[in-house]
Amino acid sequence: MNNNPLSPHIQIYNWHISSLVSISHRITGVINILAMCVICFWIWTLTLGNTNYDIIYNFFNSFLGKFFVISFIWSYSFQILCEIRHWFWDLGYGFELKTSKITGFLVILGSISLTIIFYTFKGILI
Repeated sequence: MNNNPLSPHIQIYNWHISSLVSISHRITGVINILAMCVICFWIWTLTLGNTNYDIIYNFFNSFLGKFFVISFIWSYSFQILCEIRHWFWDLGYGFELKTSKITGFLVILGSISLTIIFYTFKGILI
């Protein structure tokens, strides 16, 4: 019988805030690249005429369109806050376990707060 320890896998791994933020940071990076492609395609279709504008306008006023907008806002704000966190790490600050947990929570709560602020005041910002 082999007494070697099991490597950590999803069933026995204890999730931490740092691992959650790290994985989410990678996923939002991919989402942001796709979002930029969608935004570029959207701008290109707007050059083709008013009918395309009406289709896109109606989509963004639908439930699914608002969900996409809110998701993109959260994804970008999460990515920005993670990058600020990484910038401080590059400077050599915030590596302590307690500080890392606090900044991880701040990134999550901050991205949710920024999403609410940006979506709520979108008429004022435009």
